[in-house]
Amino acid sequence: MNFLRNTMLRVKSARLDRYIAGADRAKDVQRQNLLERVARNANSQFGRDHGFGEIRSIDDFRRRLPIANYEPHRPYIDRVMRGDIEALFEAGTKIWMFAETSGTTAEPKHIPITDRFYRQYKAGWQAWGTGLYRDHPHLLHRQTLQFTSHWKTSFAPSGTPCGNISGLASETRPFYMGSLFVLPKAVIRIIDFSAKHYTALRLSLASDRVGMIITANPSTLIEIAKRIDRDKESLIRDIHDGTLSADVNVPEPIRQQLQPRMRANPRRARELSAMADRAGVLRPQDVWPGLEMLAVWTGGSVGIYLDQLPDYFGDIMLRDHGISASEGRMTFPLENGRASGPLDYASHFYEFIPVDEKDDDDPTTLEAHELEVGSDYYILLTTDAGLYRYDIHDLVRCTGYMGQTPLLIFLNKGKHFSSITGEKIYEYHVLSALEKCCDTFGIKNDTYTLAPDQTDPPQYVLVVTDSMVAGREEQVRLKLQDFLCEQNHEYADKCASGRLQPVGIFPIPTWVWDEVRREKTAERGNFEEYKHPCLTNDLNYLPMIRRILAAGPPQAR
Repeated sequence: MNFLRNTMLRVKSARLDRYIAGADRAKDVQRQNLLERVARNANSQFGRDHGFGEIRSIDDFRRRLPIANYEPHRPYIDRVMRGDIEALFEAGTKIWMFAETSGTTAEPKHIPITDRFYRQYKAGWQAWGTGLYRDHPHLLHRQTLQFTSHWKTSFAPSGTPCGNISGLASETRPFYMGSLFVLPKAVIRIIDFSAKHYTALRLSLASDRVGMIITANPSTLIEIAKRIDRDKESLIRDIHDGTLSADVNVPEPIRQQLQPRMRANPRRARELSAMADRAGVLRPQDVWPGLEMLAVWTGGSVGIYLDQLPDYFGDIMLRDHGISASEGRMTFPLENGRASGPLDYASHFYEFIPVDEKDDDDPTTLEAHELEVGSDYYILLTTDAGLYRYDIHDLVRCTGYMGQTPLLIFLNKGKHFSSITGEKIYEYHVLSALEKCCDTFGIKNDTYTLAPDQTDPPQYVLVVTDSMVAGREEQVRLKLQDFLCEQNHEYADKCASGRLQPVGIFPIPTWVWDEVRREKTAERGNFEEYKHPCLTNDLNYLPMIRRILAAGPPQAR
C-alpha cells in the first residue's frame, strides 16, 4: 500500500506542476469555464429565464444576471430537491447530495452537489493534499486523525441526502488512502459532537502512530486536547478493556459496527496512564510523539485559537486548508504557516467587488487577473452547483500572484461587520486591535467576541474569557478603545461625538463558550466547522450570553 501511495504521489505531483504552470493562462481558462457552464445549462428553466442562449461574453453574462444571494436561487434549488433536475441543470445531471448550511433566514441553504462540482471539489483537495504530502512524504507512512460531519443528516423530498460535503469526501476517498486514516467511516455518522469526539479519541489514542490531525476549525483542536485530559480515566479504561463507555451517546447500530475496532490493549493503556502520572496531565503532544502537522483553517477570526495550540501540541507545523465553504472551494495554500494560497482557477468562475463598493447599487466587478496586490475584495461565485454571481460574503485580500492567478488570504465573513451609527467595523479591525492589546500587556490570546449593546447611547462590549484579562480588565478596556480608534477613524469619530459609548468589557468563564458553540450548532450538528465570530452585529448575542450565565454550568443544572 505504501508503494501505491508513493506512486500516486508522483503522478499527482506532476499534475500539480502542470496546474501551477497553467496559472499563466488563467484568464482564458476562467472565461472559457464561464461560457461552457452557461451553454451547458442554457435549456434549464433557470437558463431560459435568464437568457443563457444569448450570452456570448462576460459583459452579456453580467447584463443578464444580477449579483445575488441565495434567495433568488432558492425556488430553482427547491425544485431540484423535489427531483426536477432541469430546473437548474442540463438533463441527466447527477446530484450526489445537498450540502446544508445556515443562511440569512430561518430556512437553511441547500447547495446541490452535482457530479461536476464534486469532481472539482475533490480536485481542489487533491491539489492541496499533493502539495502537503510532497513536502512531507513521511506522513504517508503515519496515520491521520480527521474530524468530519455526516453527509446524510436528512433527506430531500427526492430522497437525495442532505448534510456535509466533507463527510461525502471521507466516505468516497480512494481505497489506497483509506488505511491512512485512523477512524473508520462509521464515526462520521455519530451526530452528537461530544459522543463523536470521545469515540474518535477512544480509537485514535489506542495508536501512537498519528502524525497529522485534520479538522476545519482550530477550536476543535483545543476542545479535543482538553477532552483527552478531562476524560483520560474513562478513555484509558476503555482502551484497557476493549470497550466504548455506555455513557457515550452512540447509537447501537454504530456501536456494533465499531466493535471489531475496540480491541483490548492493556499495554497501551499502561503507557497512557504512566504519561498522565508523570506529567500530571495527558496532552496530544505526549500521546502521539510523531504528531507534527495540524491541517486547519488559520485565517480570519479562527486565528484567536492559534496561540493556544502550543500549550497542547508543542512546537508543531500548521497547514491552512484554504478558503472553502459548502458553496465552493476557492484556494489551496501550498506552504506551511501561510493562509494565503492561489485561487483554484480551473473550478469556478470568480468575480470580485472592491471592499469600498460593496454597498453600491452598481459596484465594479473584476475578474481574477484584475486584482491589485494589497487590496481587499468580496468574492462572487458562479459554480457547477447552480449558483450564479453568488455573493458568499467572504472578504479576502490579494497578497500576490502566481502567473495570472491571485494569491488570496481570508479576512472575514462580510456578515461579521457592524455599523450601529455608521462606524463600519469589520472583524479584522477587532482582530488587529486585540492582537495589539495582547502584545501590550504580554497576555495570551483567548476566546472573545465584540458585540453591540442597546444602551443609550449604544456601545460595543468585548465578551472575553475571564482568565485572559484577570486583574487588568480596565487597562485592557482602555487600550482596546485606543486601538479600535486607531484601526477605524469612523469609530473614533462616533465615540468622540458621543454617538457611541467607549467599548465595554464583559469577562466570562470558559465553559460559556462551549455552551455558545453547542447552541449555535444544535440544529445543524456541524460542530467541527463552527466559525467563532470575533465581531457580531447580532443584538441578541449579549442577551444569549447573559441567559447562559444565569443558567449556570451544565453539570450544575
